[in-house]
Amino acid sequence: MHEVEKRMRELEKQLEYHSKRYYEEDSPEISDREYDMLFAELKRLEEENPALVSPASPTGRVGGAVAERFEKVRHPVTMGSLSDVFSIPELEAFVDKTAPDAEYVVECKIDGLSVLLTYEDGVLVLGATRGDGSYGEDVTFNVRTIKDLPLKLSRPIKRLLVRGEVYMPKAVFAALNEEREEKGETPFANPRNAAAGSLRQLDSALCAARKLSIFVFSLEECSEELPISHKERLNFLQTLGFKVSPVRELCRGSAEVIKAVEHISELRPTLPYDIDGAAIKIDSIPLREEIGELSNLPKWAAAYKYPPEEVETLLEDIVIQVGRTGVLTPNAVLKSVKVAGSTVSRATLHNIDNITAKDIRIGDSVIIRKAGDIIPEVVRILPEKRPADSAPYNMPAACPSCGGPVSRDEGGVAIRCTNTDCPAQLHRTLLHFASCMGIDNLGESVLRTFIEQGFVKSAADLYTLEEEQIATLERFGEKSAKRLLDSINKSKSAPLASLISALGIRQIGEKGAIALAEHFGSLKAIAEADEVSLVALNDIGQVTAQCIRDYFSVPQNLALIEKLSTLGLKVEEQQEEKGTALEGMTVVVTGTLPSLKRSEAEALIRKHGGNAASSVSKKTSYVLCGTDAGSKLAKAQSLGIPVIDEAEFLRLIGENSL
Repeated sequence: MHEVEKRMRELEKQLEYHSKRYYEEDSPEISDREYDMLFAELKRLEEENPALVSPASPTGRVGGAVAERFEKVRHPVTMGSLSDVFSIPELEAFVDKTAPDAEYVVECKIDGLSVLLTYEDGVLVLGATRGDGSYGEDVTFNVRTIKDLPLKLSRPIKRLLVRGEVYMPKAVFAALNEEREEKGETPFANPRNAAAGSLRQLDSALCAARKLSIFVFSLEECSEELPISHKERLNFLQTLGFKVSPVRELCRGSAEVIKAVEHISELRPTLPYDIDGAAIKIDSIPLREEIGELSNLPKWAAAYKYPPEEVETLLEDIVIQVGRTGVLTPNAVLKSVKVAGSTVSRATLHNIDNITAKDIRIGDSVIIRKAGDIIPEVVRILPEKRPADSAPYNMPAACPSCGGPVSRDEGGVAIRCTNTDCPAQLHRTLLHFASCMGIDNLGESVLRTFIEQGFVKSAADLYTLEEEQIATLERFGEKSAKRLLDSINKSKSAPLASLISALGIRQIGEKGAIALAEHFGSLKAIAEADEVSLVALNDIGQVTAQCIRDYFSVPQNLALIEKLSTLGLKVEEQQEEKGTALEGMTVVVTGTLPSLKRSEAEALIRKHGGNAASSVSKKTSYVLCGTDAGSKLAKAQSLGIPVIDEAEFLRLIGENSL
C-alpha cells in the first residue's frame, strides 16, 4: 500500500475511534484541537489524492454534497409498520391472543424517521427513507453525516441490511427551535418533524449541522448466519458498532409486558430523546415466522402509544424576549404546574399570529403540553373560564429592550427590532461581526466580558480597545491582549465584501455580499442604490433588496458605518476591471477540482465577467466539473449543457493557473 494511502487509512481509524469515544461513550481521550488537526490532515490528503478517498471516510460526516433532488430506490425488503394499541386492556389482549407464553422484548419506540441501511463488505453504501414501504428516497449523503452511525463495521460482513430510526435529541431540538424563532422562522412542532426535515435537506452540510442521531432496531438481511432471537440480534448489532435502544426488557406473559411498558413510561421524561410509545416484539425469530404477517403489519409485534400529557394552568402574563436577530418572541408566564415530569412556569407562544389564531389572552385558563416533551407550549384556551374583563393581546409598538422601532417581516410572522445597537442583540451581533472580519481570540466569553465592562457598545468600539484596558481583565495578560489587538487591527484590511457580511444585513450571505461589493464598490453607493438597481444583481431578489434598503434607512446603522470608515476600515475598494471571456455566461462549479478550491474557481468566473451559480438550469452556459460531481453533472448531461474540466476552464479564461 502506498505511504499516503496507508496514512489516510490510519487517520480514518483514529478519527472513528475518537469520534466514538466522544459521541457514544462520552469519554474523549484527546482534545477538540487534536481531533481537528487529525481531521484537517485527512481532509488535505483527500483533496490532494481524490482517487484514494474511502466511502467510509469520517470527512463525509460534515456533509457538503448538494443534490438537485432525491432519487427513488426500491427496497430489497418490505419496510412495514407496527399495529398500534392505545390502552392497557388492548395491550393485554394482544399478548394473550398472539402468544401468551412467549418471551417478548419491550423497547422504546423512538419518535423519528425510519431508514433502511445497506452495508457491503462492511461499508455503508446506501441509506434510504421508508417511503411507502416498497420505495424510498436515497439519502445516503445525509445519513453519512450522523455521527453515531458507523460508516464502516467492526468487521467486513459481505452484505448487511439493517433498519433504524433517525431522530433529533431533545437538546438539539430545543436549540434549533430557539434559533428558528430568533430568525423569525416557524419552529418545528416536534423532534420527529425536525428530524424528517433535516434528513431531507438537499444540502448534506445543512443536515450535518442539525446533529441527528440514530438507533438501529432491526436486522433485515445478512450474508452470515444469525442468532435466532431478537435480543441476541440486537447484541450482535452492538458488536458491529451500531447504537441500539439502551432501554429494552425481556418479558414473559402480559403482566410482565405491561409492567415493562409502564416502566418505560416513567422513564420517558428523563430520556434525552423523544419516544411516542413502546415497541413489543416476540423474541423468537422462528416463532415470528410461524405467526406470520398481515399485509405490511407483523402479527408478532405491536406499538403501545403513550397519550400526550396535557394539564390546565393559569396564564398570568405575556413577556417579550428579544433574540439576537432582533425578533420579538412572546412567552407566557404561567402559574407553576407539573407536566411530563417537570415543573413548568413559562411556555413559548411563538409569534403574534399564533396568539391571534388561538385567541390567547392574559388571565386565561389554558391547556399546556410539552412539544417533544421538552418545550412547553399552550395548546388551547378554556373559553368558559375566561375573565369578563379580558382583552386581546397586542405586540408592543417599540422594542422592550431599547425602545427602538419594530417592524414586521414582509410576508412573514416575525416582528423585530430594527436598531442594531439594541443591547439584547449586541452580543450576537458582535460575534457575527468578528467571525466575518476574521478577528481571532474574540469568543463568546471574551465579548460578554467586554460588554459587561462597558468596553464595547458597537462593532466600532472593538477598534478603540487599548492594550492596558484588556490586560487588566481575568485570563488576559500583555501578550494575549496584544495578540487580540493585532488581530483586530489586521481586520481593518479585510475586503469590502467581508465588511458587508459583517454588518449583519438580513438575507445577505457571502455571495450577496460579494455581488454588492463587486457591483457598487462602496457602502455609500449601496446605501444610495434604489430597489431596481439592487434587484438587477444576480444574487439579490426582491425581499433581499428591501432588507438592504431597510438597513440603510436606520440612522444608527449609517452612523456605525461612518465611524468604521473613520477608524480605517475598508468601506470602499477599487473595483478590479473585469475580463470579458465569460461575459453574459453562467457557470456552475461541481465536484472536487484538481487545484482550485470552489471559492477560487467562482472568484475567477466573476473576475472574467461570468455569473457563478449554485444550481444547473437551462440558462447554464457551462458546468465546471471535478471528481465526485453528483447530481449536477447528471442534470447538465440531461439538458445537453457543455461540461468542462479545470484545464479547459483555465484555457477558456486565458489563465494557466491562479
